Amino acid sequence: MIIYIKSQGTKIIKEGRHLLVKKGNDTYHTLFTYKLDQILLFGNIEITHNALCVLMRNNIDTVYLTRYGRYLGRIASPESKNVFLHKRQYKLLDDNKFALKMAKDIVAGKLTNMVTLMMRIKRSRGCRNAGDKARQIRKLLNGLYEAETIDSVRGYEGRGAAIYFSGFCHGFTGNTNFTKRVRRPPTDPVNSVLSLLYTFLMNRVYSAVRIAGLDPYPGFLHVIDYGRYSLVLDLMEEFRPAVVDTLVFSLFNLKILQETDFRFEVPAASSDPEGETLNDSIPDVNADTLGMMTLNKENNKEVQNNFDIPEQKIDTVPGAAASHVTGKYPVKLNPVAFGRVIAAFEKKLSAFFYYPPAGKNMTYGDVIIYQAAQYRKVIEGTAETYQPMILK
Repeated sequence: MIIYIKSQGTKIIKEGRHLLVKKGNDTYHTLFTYKLDQILLFGNIEITHNALCVLMRNNIDTVYLTRYGRYLGRIASPESKNVFLHKRQYKLLDDNKFALKMAKDIVAGKLTNMVTLMMRIKRSRGCRNAGDKARQIRKLLNGLYEAETIDSVRGYEGRGAAIYFSGFCHGFTGNTNFTKRVRRPPTDPVNSVLSLLYTFLMNRVYSAVRIAGLDPYPGFLHVIDYGRYSLVLDLMEEFRPAVVDTLVFSLFNLKILQETDFRFEVPAASSDPEGETLNDSIPDVNADTLGMMTLNKENNKEVQNNFDIPEQKIDTVPGAAASHVTGKYPVKLNPVAFGRVIAAFEKKLSAFFYYPPAGKNMTYGDVIIYQAAQYRKVIEGTAETYQPMILK
Protein backbone atom coordinates (compact mmCIF):
# COMPACT_ATOMS: atom_id res chain seq x y z
CA MET A 1 0.00 0.00 0.00
CA ILE A 2 1.20 3.50 -0.85
CA ILE A 3 0.02 6.40 1.31
CA TYR A 4 0.05 10.12 0.40
CA ILE A 5 -0.02 12.59 3.30
CA LYS A 6 -0.57 16.19 2.26
CA SER A 7 -2.48 17.93 5.09
CA GLN A 8 -0.12 20.67 6.26
CA GLY A 9 0.90 20.75 9.92
CA THR A 10 0.18 17.08 10.58
CA LYS A 11 2.45 14.81 12.61
CA ILE A 12 3.09 11.08 12.40
CA ILE A 13 3.44 9.46 15.82
CA LYS A 14 3.81 5.92 17.13
CA GLU A 15 1.02 4.48 19.22
CA GLY A 16 1.38 0.84 20.16
CA ARG A 17 2.12 -1.18 17.03
CA HIS A 18 0.59 1.39 14.71
CA LEU A 19 1.29 4.89 13.45
CA LEU A 20 -1.17 7.75 13.73
CA VAL A 21 -1.41 10.82 11.52
CA LYS A 22 -2.52 13.63 13.82
CA LYS A 23 -3.11 17.36 13.75
CA GLY A 24 -3.56 18.82 17.18
CA ASN A 25 -5.89 16.47 19.05
CA ASP A 26 -7.48 15.13 15.87
CA THR A 27 -6.45 11.78 14.36
CA TYR A 28 -6.63 11.79 10.56
CA HIS A 29 -5.44 8.25 9.78
CA THR A 30 -4.25 5.05 11.43
CA LEU A 31 -1.39 3.43 9.52
CA PHE A 32 -0.81 -0.31 9.83
CA THR A 33 2.87 -0.88 9.08
CA TYR A 34 2.39 -4.43 7.78
CA LYS A 35 0.28 -2.98 4.96
CA LEU A 36 2.65 -0.15 4.02
CA ASP A 37 5.13 -0.17 1.15
CA GLN A 38 5.72 3.57 0.77
CA ILE A 39 4.71 6.90 2.33
CA LEU A 40 4.89 10.18 0.42
CA LEU A 41 4.97 13.32 2.56
CA PHE A 42 4.08 16.65 0.93
CA GLY A 43 5.28 19.81 2.66
CA ASN A 44 5.07 20.51 6.39
CA ILE A 45 4.68 16.98 7.79
CA GLU A 46 6.54 15.93 10.94
CA ILE A 47 7.61 12.44 11.99
CA THR A 48 8.50 11.76 15.60
CA HIS A 49 11.66 9.84 16.46
CA ASN A 50 9.74 6.71 17.54
CA ALA A 51 7.59 6.75 14.40
CA LEU A 52 10.69 7.15 12.24
CA CYS A 53 12.29 4.14 13.91
CA VAL A 54 9.18 2.08 13.13
CA LEU A 55 9.33 3.09 9.47
CA MET A 56 13.01 2.19 9.21
CA ARG A 57 12.63 -1.13 11.06
CA ASN A 58 9.85 -2.13 8.69
CA ASN A 59 11.76 -1.01 5.57
CA ILE A 60 9.03 1.42 4.54
CA ASP A 61 10.22 3.79 1.83
CA THR A 62 9.53 7.31 3.13
CA VAL A 63 9.66 10.06 0.50
CA TYR A 64 9.82 13.78 1.26
CA LEU A 65 8.46 16.24 -1.29
CA THR A 66 7.58 19.91 -1.26
CA ARG A 67 3.91 20.77 -0.84
CA TYR A 68 3.53 20.84 -4.62
CA GLY A 69 5.36 17.62 -5.39
CA ARG A 70 9.02 18.47 -5.96
CA TYR A 71 11.27 15.69 -4.72
CA LEU A 72 13.47 16.50 -1.71
CA GLY A 73 14.80 13.16 -0.46
CA ARG A 74 13.89 9.84 1.11
CA ILE A 75 14.50 7.48 3.98
CA ALA A 76 14.75 4.08 2.36
CA SER A 77 15.50 0.52 3.34
CA PRO A 78 19.13 -0.62 3.17
CA GLU A 79 20.65 -0.87 -0.29
CA SER A 80 20.86 -4.26 -1.96
CA LYS A 81 23.80 -6.25 -0.67
CA ASN A 82 24.42 -7.88 -4.06
CA VAL A 83 27.80 -6.26 -4.65
CA PHE A 84 28.48 -8.59 -7.61
CA LEU A 85 25.39 -7.36 -9.45
CA HIS A 86 26.34 -3.74 -8.78
CA LYS A 87 29.91 -4.42 -9.92
CA ARG A 88 28.57 -5.80 -13.19
CA GLN A 89 26.35 -2.73 -13.67
CA TYR A 90 29.36 -0.44 -13.43
CA LYS A 91 31.56 -2.69 -15.52
CA LEU A 92 29.01 -2.61 -18.37
CA LEU A 93 29.13 1.18 -18.41
CA ASP A 94 32.52 0.80 -20.15
CA ASP A 95 31.20 -1.77 -22.64
CA ASN A 96 30.37 0.58 -25.50
CA LYS A 97 28.61 -2.06 -27.61
CA PHE A 98 26.37 -3.16 -24.74
CA ALA A 99 25.65 0.41 -23.60
CA LEU A 100 24.72 1.51 -27.12
CA LYS A 101 22.31 -1.40 -27.57
CA MET A 102 20.61 -0.74 -24.22
CA ALA A 103 20.22 2.95 -25.02
CA LYS A 104 18.70 2.10 -28.42
CA ASP A 105 16.23 -0.36 -26.91
CA ILE A 106 15.09 2.17 -24.31
CA VAL A 107 14.61 4.98 -26.83
CA ALA A 108 12.92 2.62 -29.31
CA GLY A 109 10.35 1.76 -26.65
CA LYS A 110 9.64 5.40 -25.90
CA LEU A 111 9.39 6.44 -29.56
CA THR A 112 7.15 3.47 -30.37
CA ASN A 113 4.76 4.42 -27.56
CA MET A 114 4.77 8.02 -28.81
CA VAL A 115 3.82 6.80 -32.30
CA THR A 116 0.99 4.68 -30.87
CA LEU A 117 -0.41 7.56 -28.86
CA MET A 118 -0.25 9.97 -31.81
CA MET A 119 -2.09 7.43 -33.97
CA ARG A 120 -4.77 7.05 -31.32
CA ILE A 121 -5.22 10.81 -31.36
CA LYS A 122 -5.51 10.72 -35.14
CA ARG A 123 -8.20 8.04 -35.07
CA SER A 124 -10.20 9.29 -32.09
CA ARG A 125 -10.00 13.00 -32.94
CA GLY A 126 -9.88 12.73 -36.72
CA CYS A 127 -6.65 14.74 -36.61
CA ARG A 128 -4.42 14.41 -39.67
CA ASN A 129 -1.67 16.44 -38.02
CA ALA A 130 -1.31 13.85 -35.26
CA GLY A 131 -0.92 11.19 -37.95
CA ASP A 132 1.81 13.28 -39.57
CA LYS A 133 3.61 13.51 -36.22
CA ALA A 134 3.37 9.74 -35.83
CA ARG A 135 4.92 9.20 -39.26
CA GLN A 136 7.76 11.62 -38.50
CA ILE A 137 8.57 9.81 -35.25
CA ARG A 138 8.37 6.44 -37.00
CA LYS A 139 10.99 7.61 -39.50
CA LEU A 140 13.29 8.36 -36.57
CA LEU A 141 12.96 4.74 -35.49
CA ASN A 142 14.38 3.67 -38.85
CA GLY A 143 17.50 5.73 -38.25
CA LEU A 144 17.80 4.99 -34.54
CA TYR A 145 19.20 1.49 -35.00
CA GLU A 146 21.84 2.81 -37.38
CA ALA A 147 23.17 5.20 -34.71
CA GLU A 148 26.80 4.55 -33.86
CA THR A 149 27.08 6.51 -30.60
CA ILE A 150 24.94 7.05 -27.52
CA ASP A 151 25.03 10.80 -28.15
CA SER A 152 23.41 10.12 -31.51
CA VAL A 153 20.76 7.97 -29.78
CA ARG A 154 20.06 10.86 -27.42
CA GLY A 155 19.67 13.09 -30.43
CA TYR A 156 16.98 10.79 -31.88
CA GLU A 157 15.19 10.82 -28.52
CA GLY A 158 15.35 14.60 -28.43
CA ARG A 159 14.00 15.03 -31.95
CA GLY A 160 11.25 12.52 -31.25
CA ALA A 161 10.22 14.39 -28.10
CA ALA A 162 10.17 17.70 -30.00
CA ILE A 163 7.88 16.27 -32.70
CA TYR A 164 5.69 14.51 -30.15
CA PHE A 165 5.06 17.52 -27.94
CA SER A 166 4.45 19.74 -30.97
CA GLY A 167 1.40 17.55 -31.62
CA PHE A 168 0.48 16.88 -28.00
CA CYS A 169 -2.19 19.59 -27.95
CA HIS A 170 -4.31 17.60 -30.43
CA GLY A 171 -5.05 15.02 -27.74
CA PHE A 172 -7.23 17.44 -25.79
CA THR A 173 -10.92 17.95 -26.52
CA GLY A 174 -10.81 21.55 -25.28
CA ASN A 175 -8.36 24.43 -25.30
CA THR A 176 -5.66 23.97 -22.64
CA ASN A 177 -3.20 26.62 -23.92
CA PHE A 178 -0.51 23.94 -24.21
CA THR A 179 2.02 24.75 -26.93
CA LYS A 180 5.26 23.04 -25.85
CA ARG A 181 6.92 21.21 -22.98
CA VAL A 182 8.03 23.71 -20.31
CA ARG A 183 9.62 22.44 -17.10
CA ARG A 184 11.40 25.09 -15.06
CA PRO A 185 8.95 26.30 -14.06
CA PRO A 186 5.85 24.81 -15.71
CA THR A 187 3.88 27.88 -16.83
CA ASP A 188 0.56 26.32 -17.90
CA PRO A 189 -1.80 23.72 -16.39
CA VAL A 190 -0.81 20.82 -18.67
CA ASN A 191 2.91 21.24 -18.03
CA SER A 192 2.25 21.56 -14.31
CA VAL A 193 0.43 18.22 -14.22
CA LEU A 194 3.00 16.53 -16.49
CA SER A 195 5.85 17.53 -14.17
CA LEU A 196 3.97 16.39 -11.07
CA LEU A 197 3.03 13.02 -12.53
CA TYR A 198 6.54 12.40 -13.88
CA THR A 199 7.76 12.85 -10.30
CA PHE A 200 5.22 10.30 -9.06
CA LEU A 201 6.26 7.91 -11.82
CA MET A 202 9.92 8.36 -10.94
CA ASN A 203 9.26 7.31 -7.36
CA ARG A 204 7.50 4.15 -8.53
CA VAL A 205 10.34 3.27 -10.90
CA TYR A 206 12.90 3.96 -8.17
CA SER A 207 11.09 1.52 -5.87
CA ALA A 208 11.01 -1.10 -8.63
CA VAL A 209 14.74 -0.71 -9.21
CA ARG A 210 15.37 -1.25 -5.50
CA ILE A 211 13.08 -4.29 -5.46
CA ALA A 212 15.12 -5.75 -8.33
CA GLY A 213 18.30 -5.27 -6.28
CA LEU A 214 19.82 -2.87 -8.82
CA ASP A 215 21.91 0.20 -8.14
CA PRO A 216 19.79 3.21 -9.26
CA TYR A 217 22.75 5.36 -10.38
CA PRO A 218 24.44 3.68 -13.40
CA GLY A 219 22.30 4.05 -16.54
CA PHE A 220 23.08 3.98 -20.25
CA LEU A 221 20.83 6.55 -21.90
CA HIS A 222 20.97 9.31 -19.31
CA VAL A 223 24.44 10.66 -18.66
CA ILE A 224 25.79 9.50 -15.32
CA ASP A 225 26.41 12.37 -12.94
CA TYR A 226 26.92 12.94 -9.24
CA GLY A 227 23.70 12.07 -7.41
CA ARG A 228 21.67 11.36 -10.57
CA TYR A 229 19.50 8.23 -10.67
CA SER A 230 20.38 7.53 -14.29
CA LEU A 231 18.99 3.99 -14.30
CA VAL A 232 15.68 5.19 -12.86
CA LEU A 233 15.46 7.87 -15.54
CA ASP A 234 16.25 5.29 -18.24
CA LEU A 235 13.49 2.92 -17.14
CA MET A 236 10.99 5.78 -16.85
CA GLU A 237 11.10 6.52 -20.57
CA GLU A 238 8.87 3.72 -21.83
CA PHE A 239 6.22 4.56 -19.22
CA ARG A 240 5.98 8.30 -19.86
CA PRO A 241 3.59 8.14 -22.85
CA ALA A 242 1.76 4.99 -21.69
CA VAL A 243 1.10 6.02 -18.08
CA VAL A 244 1.56 9.75 -17.53
CA ASP A 245 0.71 11.28 -20.90
CA THR A 246 -2.46 9.24 -21.40
CA LEU A 247 -3.50 10.10 -17.84
CA VAL A 248 -3.00 13.82 -18.48
CA PHE A 249 -5.36 13.59 -21.47
CA SER A 250 -7.93 11.84 -19.30
CA LEU A 251 -7.67 14.40 -16.49
CA PHE A 252 -8.44 17.30 -18.81
CA ASN A 253 -10.77 15.60 -21.32
CA LEU A 254 -12.96 14.11 -18.58
CA LYS A 255 -13.06 17.50 -16.82
CA ILE A 256 -11.44 16.08 -13.69
CA LEU A 257 -9.20 19.14 -13.88
CA GLN A 258 -10.48 22.52 -15.00
CA GLU A 259 -9.13 26.05 -15.23
CA THR A 260 -10.28 26.95 -11.71
CA ASP A 261 -8.11 24.15 -10.28
CA PHE A 262 -4.90 26.07 -11.07
CA ARG A 263 -3.30 29.30 -9.97
CA PHE A 264 -0.16 31.28 -10.68
CA GLU A 265 2.30 31.17 -7.78
CA VAL A 266 3.30 34.79 -7.29
CA PRO A 267 5.71 36.01 -4.60
CA ALA A 268 4.16 36.40 -1.14
CA ALA A 269 0.98 34.67 -2.26
CA SER A 270 -1.27 33.59 0.56
CA SER A 271 -1.54 29.90 1.31
CA ASP A 272 -4.49 27.84 0.14
CA PRO A 273 -6.92 26.05 2.44
CA GLU A 274 -6.45 22.37 2.96
CA GLY A 275 -8.01 20.04 0.43
CA GLU A 276 -9.71 16.70 0.52
CA THR A 277 -7.97 13.39 1.12
CA LEU A 278 -7.41 10.68 -1.47
CA ASN A 279 -10.73 9.21 -2.64
CA ASP A 280 -12.37 7.27 -5.46
CA SER A 281 -14.96 9.90 -6.42
CA ILE A 282 -13.22 10.90 -9.65
CA PRO A 283 -14.41 9.59 -13.05
CA ASP A 284 -12.84 6.46 -14.50
CA VAL A 285 -9.55 7.79 -15.89
CA ASN A 286 -8.86 4.47 -17.59
CA ALA A 287 -12.01 4.67 -19.73
CA ASP A 288 -10.58 7.33 -22.03
CA THR A 289 -9.83 5.82 -25.46
CA LEU A 290 -6.35 7.37 -25.55
CA GLY A 291 -5.30 5.56 -22.40
CA MET A 292 -6.55 2.03 -23.08
CA MET A 293 -3.76 -0.52 -23.01
CA THR A 294 -4.61 -3.87 -24.61
CA LEU A 295 -7.06 -6.76 -24.61
CA ASN A 296 -7.90 -9.16 -21.82
CA LYS A 297 -6.81 -12.54 -23.17
CA GLU A 298 -9.46 -14.38 -21.18
CA ASN A 299 -12.57 -12.69 -22.55
CA ASN A 300 -11.16 -10.70 -25.49
CA LYS A 301 -12.64 -7.51 -24.05
CA GLU A 302 -10.83 -4.41 -22.97
CA VAL A 303 -10.46 -4.43 -19.22
CA GLN A 304 -12.49 -1.61 -17.70
CA ASN A 305 -11.65 -1.58 -14.02
CA ASN A 306 -13.45 1.23 -12.24
CA PHE A 307 -10.82 2.00 -14.99
CA ASP A 308 11.85 15.82 -9.48
CA ILE A 309 14.34 14.66 -7.65
CA PRO A 310 16.73 17.61 -6.87
CA GLU A 311 18.01 18.67 -10.29
CA GLN A 312 17.63 15.15 -11.65
CA LYS A 313 16.57 16.43 -15.08
CA ILE A 314 13.87 13.80 -15.16
CA ASP A 315 12.06 15.12 -18.24
CA THR A 316 14.78 15.02 -20.89
CA VAL A 317 18.12 13.84 -22.07
CA PRO A 318 20.39 16.25 -23.95
CA GLY A 319 18.56 17.62 -26.98
CA ALA A 320 15.05 16.80 -25.77
CA ALA A 321 12.16 19.19 -26.28
CA ALA A 322 11.90 21.17 -23.07
CA SER A 323 12.45 24.85 -22.59
CA HIS A 324 14.63 26.37 -19.91
CA VAL A 325 13.67 28.88 -17.27
CA THR A 326 11.04 31.18 -18.74
CA GLY A 327 10.91 33.99 -16.21
CA LYS A 328 7.15 33.47 -15.89
CA TYR A 329 5.30 32.57 -12.72
CA PRO A 330 4.83 28.83 -12.22
CA VAL A 331 1.33 27.36 -12.42
CA LYS A 332 0.37 25.20 -9.44
CA LEU A 333 -2.57 22.97 -8.61
CA ASN A 334 -4.91 23.98 -5.81
CA PRO A 335 -4.91 21.50 -2.89
CA VAL A 336 -8.28 19.90 -3.70
CA ALA A 337 -7.28 19.30 -7.32
CA PHE A 338 -3.89 18.02 -6.15
CA GLY A 339 -5.72 15.27 -4.28
CA ARG A 340 -7.69 14.35 -7.37
CA VAL A 341 -4.48 13.98 -9.39
CA ILE A 342 -3.04 11.65 -6.75
CA ALA A 343 -6.22 9.56 -6.77
CA ALA A 344 -6.21 9.39 -10.58
CA PHE A 345 -2.55 8.33 -10.68
CA GLU A 346 -3.15 5.49 -8.22
CA LYS A 347 -6.25 4.40 -10.13
CA LYS A 348 -4.23 4.36 -13.35
CA LEU A 349 -1.47 2.23 -11.83
CA SER A 350 -3.97 -0.23 -10.32
CA ALA A 351 -5.79 -0.89 -13.62
CA PHE A 352 -5.42 -4.47 -14.91
CA PHE A 353 -4.64 -5.36 -18.51
CA TYR A 354 -3.24 -8.40 -20.28
CA TYR A 355 0.55 -8.09 -20.55
CA PRO A 356 1.88 -10.49 -23.24
CA PRO A 357 5.52 -10.74 -22.04
CA ALA A 358 4.31 -12.01 -18.67
CA GLY A 359 1.43 -14.01 -20.14
CA LYS A 360 -1.10 -12.77 -17.60
CA ASN A 361 -3.18 -9.82 -16.44
CA MET A 362 -1.14 -7.26 -14.51
CA THR A 363 -1.47 -3.69 -13.29
CA TYR A 364 0.79 -0.89 -14.50
CA GLY A 365 2.35 -0.89 -11.03
CA ASP A 366 3.15 -4.59 -11.40
CA VAL A 367 4.54 -4.09 -14.91
CA ILE A 368 6.97 -1.42 -13.66
CA ILE A 369 8.35 -3.98 -11.20
CA TYR A 370 8.36 -6.68 -13.89
CA GLN A 371 10.34 -4.48 -16.29
CA ALA A 372 12.98 -3.70 -13.67
CA ALA A 373 13.39 -7.45 -13.14
CA GLN A 374 13.76 -7.99 -16.90
CA TYR A 375 16.40 -5.26 -17.01
CA ARG A 376 18.31 -7.09 -14.29
CA LYS A 377 18.27 -10.29 -16.38
CA VAL A 378 19.94 -8.44 -19.25
CA ILE A 379 22.58 -7.05 -16.89
CA GLU A 380 23.25 -10.51 -15.51
CA GLY A 381 23.44 -12.00 -19.00
CA THR A 382 20.50 -14.39 -18.63
CA ALA A 383 18.55 -12.44 -21.29
CA GLU A 384 20.04 -11.00 -24.47
CA THR A 385 17.74 -8.05 -25.13
CA TYR A 386 15.77 -5.61 -23.02
CA GLN A 387 12.21 -5.36 -24.34
CA PRO A 388 10.44 -2.18 -23.14
CA MET A 389 6.74 -2.12 -22.37
CA ILE A 390 4.96 -1.29 -25.62
CA LEU A 391 1.59 0.46 -25.68
CA LYS A 392 -0.80 -1.63 -27.83
